[in-house]
Amino acid sequence: MLNRLRNVIRITTNSAVRSIYTTTPRTTEKFDHKRIPADDEGVQGEKIVDLDSVIKMKQNIFPTLESDDLLFDGTKYKDLPICNIRVTHNNTIFTVTDATGAVKVIRSCGMEGFKNTKKGTNIAAQTTGIGIATRAIDRGIKTIRVRVRGLGPGRLSAVKGLQMGGLDIVSVTDNTHVSWNPPRPRKAKRL
Repeated sequence: MLNRLRNVIRITTNSAVRSIYTTTPRTTEKFDHKRIPADDEGVQGEKIVDLDSVIKMKQNIFPTLESDDLLFDGTKYKDLPICNIRVTHNNTIFTVTDATGAVKVIRSCGMEGFKNTKKGTNIAAQTTGIGIATRAIDRGIKTIRVRVRGLGPGRLSAVKGLQMGGLDIVSVTDNTHVSWNPPRPRKAKRL
């Protein structure tokens, strides 16, 4: 059975009829294969940062004592909202808070409609990141800091999803706990 949302376009070439199923109507623009893409042209919403040029320009890429007072869109760094991302093997949970820690928006891959093992994938994390970014922009949040906590497949794609959703990310901090006294390992299996 075909989905009702799909449109059928028939193309006739030399007495042969082919049906192409699309979700959006086709435009008449032709793709130019010889065109060279611009330097910053890539995935929609993705920004390319050349770290070598930043280091050569001797900009401060590491925080200093004066970093808390830097202004980003008219807001001090220490007053920017924070997006906490909790990444596990089974799920990815996003929480957008203000600078004091009051929760503004919360979403997880399960809330976005992913079920069972699909919640732990990087695609689910990126989709949820785009979804929470649009909700944060609706609430007036445009520039954020990001804290990533935990190890899982959605670490990088979660941050990329926030960026693709339209948020300006000022800093990314890894807040993963490292246990210096981990739980005692299981006893060895007897053979």
